[in-house]
Amino acid sequence: MKLLGFLLLLAGWAITLTAIALLPAAGARAGFVLAGIAVEILGFVLVVRAHLLSPGELR
Repeated sequence: MKLLGFLLLLAGWAITLTAIALLPAAGARAGFVLAGIAVEILGFVLVVRAHLLSPGELR
């Protein structure tokens, strides 16, 4: 899950940067940027959940 989270973070950046570079229309660009940000948030949530301790686990 941790690896998947990091890959989603990278994919979100790629979607956002590609949309800004390639799409001329502001509406389409905004939609893809929002989708990229949503993918980044999903990746961040997966990374955070992968690093949380279980209730019985001690460090």
